[in-house]
Amino acid sequence: MKTSTAIYPGSFDPVTNGHLDLIERGAKMFDRLIVAVLHNAEKQPLFTVPERLEMLREVTRAWPSVEIDVFEGLLVDYAQKRQASVILRGIRAISDYEYELQMALMNRKLQPKLETVFMMPAETYSYLSARLVREIAMFNGPLQGLVPPLIEARLRAKNAKK
Repeated sequence: MKTSTAIYPGSFDPVTNGHLDLIERGAKMFDRLIVAVLHNAEKQPLFTVPERLEMLREVTRAWPSVEIDVFEGLLVDYAQKRQASVILRGIRAISDYEYELQMALMNRKLQPKLETVFMMPAETYSYLSARLVREIAMFNGPLQGLVPPLIEARLRAKNAKK
């Protein structure tokens, strides 16, 4: 019997309910889903990589087939190292699709056996992005329904320190 491993890569700064929607659905589709936090030294995220890993582990505990990890470099190299055959990506709008299609085609060029699966978020989260969540939190706006309570508390604490 074939087993499938998929990677859901991203910055997850912070993880949102939209991310969790895709993680929950991906966990049902694949035998193993690796949620991989991209470590990009050129970006200045709100949360450190260890903080993002810890938060992701907390909010994905309900799904035993979900594993949290970190990677840097080319996604195709990481996928090969983890023996993954699928990349899972979320698409909210046409602008996402154009970027994601370009990435998927380049990944296919670099690693022809690696497939990309695009998933639409639930309609409730079609507008949601981590960037918008960070901005709302920065101005102490309402975050209910956008992120889990744990993430909201972390966002409030992080912004209180500024």
